[in-house]
Parts: sequence; structure tokens; C-alpha cells
Amino acid sequence: MLKISKLTDYSTVVMAYLAQNSSEMHNAKDITARTHIALPTVSKILKALTKSGLLLSHRGAHGGYSLAEKAQSISIADIITAMEGKPGLTECSHSDMACALQPTCSITGHWQTISALVYKTLAQISLEEMTHSLVNPVHTSPSKLYHGGDPLS
Repeated sequence: MLKISKLTDYSTVVMAYLAQNSSEMHNAKDITARTHIALPTVSKILKALTKSGLLLSHRGAHGGYSLAEKAQSISIADIITAMEGKPGLTECSHSDMACALQPTCSITGHWQTISALVYKTLAQISLEEMTHSLVNPVHTSPSKLYHGGDPLS
């Protein structure tokens, strides 16, 4: 099964909350109260997303966190990459191949192509889109998520 970590999943929840409430600053306690994610986890997420440049940290009595860019400019790929590094489905999905079988393997290029397509799809889904509910997510085709376009073109 292909799966992102729980911390990365929670990161998308935090980012979506900030995107939906972008007119004000939010501190970790506020985010915890609204998202129901534990405070230590929220703090860890905020630190990682600030370090990656997706969030801005504002100090002071009225400080908190805000998105570094508009929600439509931040992709799900950006969030995943900030939390886990660039996504890849196999060890050989990136150019820095760490697989011992690489010299004799005939499928490396295919996994790199598949991983690139998955990344491209994640890069086409904006944080803003993630804040909108799907009417019937089980029956929504991927192309409908991209305003009728082909997500892989």
C-alpha cells in the first residue's frame, strides 16, 4: 500500500485550516483546538512547515503562523515534500539510486516514470482545492478534481 505518514496527513489538515482562516494569525493552541490534533504534534508540524518556507512565523503578542503564499500557490506535493522529502514509490525512484539491484534491474526506469507521474499529479492539486469538499468523493473521477483537465498532461 502506498501511504503518506500520519504526520504528513496531519500537516495537510493544519495547512487546510490555515488556508480557510488566512485573514488572521493562528498559534499552536488555536490550531490544536480547531483541528483536534495534539499540541506536541501541531508544534512539530509548524516547525517543519516554517523551516521549509510554507509557513511564516510571526512573533509578539498578536503573533502566530500564516501561510507564506496564497493557498492556490501551495500544492499537496509541496506539503508532502516539506514533511517527507520528494515522494518516490521505490528506492530507485530518485536519481540517487540506493538499491543494490540497480546495475542488473530492468524496471528502474519504469518506477521513476510512475513516481514522476504521481508527483506531477500531487503538484497539480492546490491547498485551496483541498479545502473544498467533494460532493461524492468515491464517484468523482480524478479529472474532475482538475477542472476537467487531464491531471497527467
